[in-house]
Amino acid sequence: MRLRSKAVKWLIGAFAVLVFRCLFLTLRLRFHTADNTNPYAIEGEDRFIYCVWHDQLLIPIFGGKHRHTAALVSQNQDGSFVAAGLRSAGIVPIRGSSNRGGTKAMRQLIREAEGKHIVMTPDGPRGPRRELSAGVVFLAAHSGRAIVPTAFTCERGWRFGVGWTDLLVPKPFSKVHLLTGEPIHIAPDTTNLRADVARVQAAMLEMNNRGDQLAGLAADPERPAEIAA
Repeated sequence: MRLRSKAVKWLIGAFAVLVFRCLFLTLRLRFHTADNTNPYAIEGEDRFIYCVWHDQLLIPIFGGKHRHTAALVSQNQDGSFVAAGLRSAGIVPIRGSSNRGGTKAMRQLIREAEGKHIVMTPDGPRGPRRELSAGVVFLAAHSGRAIVPTAFTCERGWRFGVGWTDLLVPKPFSKVHLLTGEPIHIAPDTTNLRADVARVQAAMLEMNNRGDQLAGLAADPERPAEIAA
């Protein structure tokens, strides 16, 4: 029964990946990346922690080919479907959460993500929406990796409510903007975690404002921009 359950999860994940891959074939992708921070690039030896808001996660998953990417995924039931989908998209899922197995998952993430970029959704797993938790800064301090702030938006799309947040899905044939900022380094012996969190939070909001401007949307750090019909 357990094997059957795993097979069902894999099939659902693979089907979702197929649908979204077909959708992304119709999109016009525009990259706005700082030097050496393109997550899909083959060249370059640096490995980063990419900070991605929950509601924008779909775009970076399917915006390019993942050659060396790992991601922290919740241990709950929904996380099982997400993990299956990530595997089908070429991303290595590492199961864990801030509430259960979080410290263990951090150690596992550092160990298993050797040679890979790490993707984290810092406003979670239970929100509040677009409010940075300390986990991503903690990981950066202990792994020695720099944090890359990101933003992903589109000129036409749908928003679907998912729990405490929503999910941005680009409409077919729309223009999509993928942005990465300058890496943020966290000192391994940092004594002011709150200030470091605030610094990364500000960088993320700045990136999102820039993305909204590129997409012709009204920038608003407190709520999602309205997506043109």
